[in-house]
Amino acid sequence: MRVHKIAAIPADGIGTEVIAAGLEVLEVLSKRDGGFKLDVELLPWSSEYYLKHGHYIPEGGLEKLKTFDAIFFGAVGSQDVPDHVSLWGLRLPIAQGFDQYANVRPARVLPGVKSPLKNGEDIDWVIVRENSEGEYAGHGGRAHRGLPIETATETAIFTRAGVERIHRFAFELARSRPAKHLTLVTKSNAQRFGMVMWDEMFYEVAAEYPDVKTDRELVDAVTTRMVLKPKTLDVVVATNLHADILSDLAAALSGSLGIAPTANLNPERIFPSMFEPIHGSAFDITGKGIANPIATFWTAAMMLEHLGETSAARVLMQAVEHATASGVHTPDLGGEATTAQVTKAVSDYIKASQA
Repeated sequence: MRVHKIAAIPADGIGTEVIAAGLEVLEVLSKRDGGFKLDVELLPWSSEYYLKHGHYIPEGGLEKLKTFDAIFFGAVGSQDVPDHVSLWGLRLPIAQGFDQYANVRPARVLPGVKSPLKNGEDIDWVIVRENSEGEYAGHGGRAHRGLPIETATETAIFTRAGVERIHRFAFELARSRPAKHLTLVTKSNAQRFGMVMWDEMFYEVAAEYPDVKTDRELVDAVTTRMVLKPKTLDVVVATNLHADILSDLAAALSGSLGIAPTANLNPERIFPSMFEPIHGSAFDITGKGIANPIATFWTAAMMLEHLGETSAARVLMQAVEHATASGVHTPDLGGEATTAQVTKAVSDYIKASQA
């Protein structure tokens, strides 16, 4: 029996609801498979925990996380805590502290899901986001607060090591897909230092991958290409901020933020990787029992693939596609199903499938 240690951090908002649904489905899947078991520990780190204790991650928390094989993360963000406090208090210390530099966000229209695009079936993308530096490096400051000369700086940091490794990761991923096509996205016409270095290093690495087709697009231009010519894109690599924004657009064009998964990978596996749905805390629907768990299930499938449980990951995605194709949709997809009903539909398919 293969045992994988999982740290589950539901955190805030609908994160508590969808992680619970994800763990339920994973338990059904492991019993059906019979070859692996997930040893899950729930960690109560959240904004409520922060308000009570004064911190999100307790002393020794990151050292504790290092002992797990993967992290299953819900969402962080609360109306009671400023967003920059919650993000820098929980998610970013894990992603940056564990050098999870490759943020991977696939996007496609699942069966039975309607895209706002008339040619939405052409969407089959993976957006690779540099996840350790760039615009979210945390360098900058504020001076002369409250005065007319108040100044705030936010400095994007790009290193040769950081840029080269995310490009190489993106090329390897593109090489593994049928289209073998990688699009570089920057804003090097206006940002002439960091973005130009991104361009130059992309083509340095490209010389090692002659079998991968490449092209380059400015970040503003690629948004129109995503809408008007989705079939012309396959794998996209972009900076921390640019890919963060583009992946939300990709999720919306695929039907809903509620179906979009994310993997924060440490490809060298020196540290555990973290898997989280893309949708955030969603305060407007928290507690209503209608949060879409599909993003979490897809995220769980990515986690299983990372752990080497490829057969189980495939069954889980088949179950997800069966549920969406059969019209079991939460309100964000135009349906009336609850979180529990979608979870049951996916679980029932897994139980009925052949081990």
